Amino acid sequence: MKQTKDYITNPTLFGKPEIIGFGSKDFYIKEIGRNKANEIIINNHYSKKVYNATYIHLGLYINNALMGILQYGYAMNPASGKSVVKGTEIDQYLELNRMWLDDKAERNSESKAISYSLKYIRGKYPKIKWIQSFADERCGGFGIVYQACNFGYYGEHTSDFWEYNNIVYHNIQMTVKKGTKRYSKEVAELQANKDKAKRMTLRQFRYLFFINKKCKRDCLLKEQPYPKHYKE
Repeated sequence: MKQTKDYITNPTLFGKPEIIGFGSKDFYIKEIGRNKANEIIINNHYSKKVYNATYIHLGLYINNALMGILQYGYAMNPASGKSVVKGTEIDQYLELNRMWLDDKAERNSESKAISYSLKYIRGKYPKIKWIQSFADERCGGFGIVYQACNFGYYGEHTSDFWEYNNIVYHNIQMTVKKGTKRYSKEVAELQANKDKAKRMTLRQFRYLFFINKKCKRDCLLKEQPYPKHYKE
């Protein structure tokens, strides 16, 4: 493994070296295996569960110690991208599905890790034109980490979630039909125990980052002032 112009690469037999990460010697993000990333998310993320539609798994390393995970992939409804940015194909945008950082990570590590991951995606996945992420009110701050990374704010909505056995599920999983792709043993158990699950309505704050700046002109949503995480 070598590092050139902040991109971490592996040599290949033919053509350009393969990009596998981005950063500096003391602080960098790098691709890791799905299973390892999922295990860390299950053990540490507030949701206690993974999102199966992720396909980019990045580890955050500080002084060569693994201190965080960022997972990018499809939105819950992958085809919904064109309702956000006109003409967007399923494989032209990403959603930051999961992110967790160790409390021991240095200050501002979250925003720095996101910034580095965006640079990695720009280099590794040139087809990706924009990134979407939702800040959950359970995390506090109304998405201040995205504000620090120059994401634009595009409004909020509320979503219903269910908590069962200390695991949080989106309301969609309560309505998934048996025999469909999203139906699983986990979903079956949730639905069978609906009377024992706790329903929550939570605010979700939408943030967008345009890798291809031209896409901002085609955005069908109105950019809004950042929500404040404090009272004036």
